[in-house]
Amino acid sequence: MTTTISATMTTAYLTKPQTLSIDVETYSEWPIKHSAQRYVDDPSFEILLFAYSFDDEPVEVVDMTTDPLPERVVKALHDPEITKTAFNANFEITALHKYYPDMDLQNWECTSVLALYQSLPTSLDAVATVLGLTETKDKRGKDLIRFFSVPCRPTKTNGGRTRNRPTDAPDKWAEYIEYNRQDVVVEKAIRQKLIKLKPPEFEHRWWLVDGTINRNGIAIDKALVNNAITFDAAIKAQLMAEARKITGLDNPNSPVQLKEWVEGQLGHEVPGITKADVKDLLKNSLPDDVRRVLALRQQLGKTSIKKYEAMKNAVCSDGRIHGMLQYYGAMRTGRWAGRVVQLQNLPRNYLQTLDEARRLVKAGNLELLSVLYDDVPDVLSQLIRTALVPAEGCRFIVADYSAIEARVIAWLAGESWRQDVFARNGDIYCASASSMFGVPVEKHGINGHLRQKGKVAELALGYGGGPGALIAMGALEGGIPEEELPDIVQKWRKASPKIVKFWYDVEAAAKQAIYEGRARIKQGGLRFRKAKGFLFILLPSGRYLAYAKPAIGTNRFGSPSIVYKGMSQTANKWMELETYGGKLVENIVQAVARDCLAAAMERLTLAGYKICAHIHDEVVIEAPLGTGSLDEVIKIMAEPTEWNKGLILDAAGFEANYYMKD
Repeated sequence: MTTTISATMTTAYLTKPQTLSIDVETYSEWPIKHSAQRYVDDPSFEILLFAYSFDDEPVEVVDMTTDPLPERVVKALHDPEITKTAFNANFEITALHKYYPDMDLQNWECTSVLALYQSLPTSLDAVATVLGLTETKDKRGKDLIRFFSVPCRPTKTNGGRTRNRPTDAPDKWAEYIEYNRQDVVVEKAIRQKLIKLKPPEFEHRWWLVDGTINRNGIAIDKALVNNAITFDAAIKAQLMAEARKITGLDNPNSPVQLKEWVEGQLGHEVPGITKADVKDLLKNSLPDDVRRVLALRQQLGKTSIKKYEAMKNAVCSDGRIHGMLQYYGAMRTGRWAGRVVQLQNLPRNYLQTLDEARRLVKAGNLELLSVLYDDVPDVLSQLIRTALVPAEGCRFIVADYSAIEARVIAWLAGESWRQDVFARNGDIYCASASSMFGVPVEKHGINGHLRQKGKVAELALGYGGGPGALIAMGALEGGIPEEELPDIVQKWRKASPKIVKFWYDVEAAAKQAIYEGRARIKQGGLRFRKAKGFLFILLPSGRYLAYAKPAIGTNRFGSPSIVYKGMSQTANKWMELETYGGKLVENIVQAVARDCLAAAMERLTLAGYKICAHIHDEVVIEAPLGTGSLDEVIKIMAEPTEWNKGLILDAAGFEANYYMKD
């Protein structure tokens, strides 16, 4: 029997392909919400379906419950000359790496990153919709995933099985195959649409560094985590019992019940029983029983151990947590976002006796811990960071960029007096206060009380904020009277004229680019361009920021304003958003700071340092004892590149046997 093969197909098989597009459907008993790495690490994990397409060939689907991958595909996975692509490629890499530990990890590209680089949504179907593609994601996917890819509840109807297999529903399985096929069709269409806007080559290198960091992961102190969870349950039971005894309520943790009880005791209504409400109520003269119950309420509010539970659920068989960092998680700047444990919002630690408290929790000594510390829930909260530990025989080297946003905006805006402060390693908060108030300011010295005003102003006012921004930054809690805030705003702006000018120049250039197609400003050497339905802002690194469907609208004051389409962080949907000069500057500054960090992490990796996490502008390195040094890490982080010459960078840090906020 002779098989006829088309000329196109013959050419495809004889010519080495350039690209392999992939999508997999999988099964695991462990919920994927606890990290893809833990999901894949589970012994129950398996790849069910593997959809693929070489170059422009039709999409094929391999049912891996019955068939192995074709040899051609396996060779391509190991071939560093063939580009492998997927939407959210890190999942495919993680899944396939379990099957093929020695496969190529370098020549992969992520179509999701390609979309995020254009500030498009994060999901495959949303990107396809926004781009107006005729190829769309199969809407049956969620139901099919729920049926085949996660365990099911045993019932009489399904014969008591805990998992649905292809033979249990052949028609649905056929639908799942088509769903898998369609995902590759859509991914390829998105890639074809966006490939002309591909990020610079260095961005791909940084993505590979990110993959290495996520694969490195970070170890946890299991004893500390487990005992903290146990302690929390015991403390919560004690607090609840005391609150019930005083109030007589079934559930004194219920806001409705507690509010009613407090109002009954006080004889008048209270605004609410939120964290802020309780804090305000405790400032007043209160009956002893009400004061105690509200204090108990505060303590119960600190008993959240979600971070510890997240660590416990995410730890893999190697004792480490992986996949905690989302590349390009902040789409308007490209900064990383946290996943799983959410490293970016860990509670701070202030305890002077951190070592002692940690030792007691590890030893399981709740009794002594309660004797030594009045607020055990607060202690447990402060110890969360310390649950992250280096491997045996190693220590952490932690280094954090010093005031990087202040340094970047001074560099971009050409605010020379600020540059001078950084050049001589001065205190920017003292210098700012001195410039604002026209007197010398020294930390813990002459006019030292003004430093707090300088600090709050520096943190709050760099992007066009007013008194509201100062309040949000904690000005009132820091002891600054509200009536002084407008004066602080004016003094800061007067002391920083080039930064203020930068806001207006950026806004004017963005508007000009929307009207005329392009613009450029001298400050920062930034270039603005409108093309292909986007407003692009070219950064010093060569990366650009993208704003989709830019236009000039009218703001609530009746003035022309910049609008664009993007994902709303509050509404979590694709919609029209408004921006202005100060906000654009914030995006630019944070993006440049991100590029500095990314370039530094690449240099650190090339220097042999093993980065296991990074939080904001801080890197956490796991280094064998006797190798490397904090000084060297800081030196590498402060190195200039071709694109940021003149930017004065510095870092500070520490070495430790566990992670903390120094």
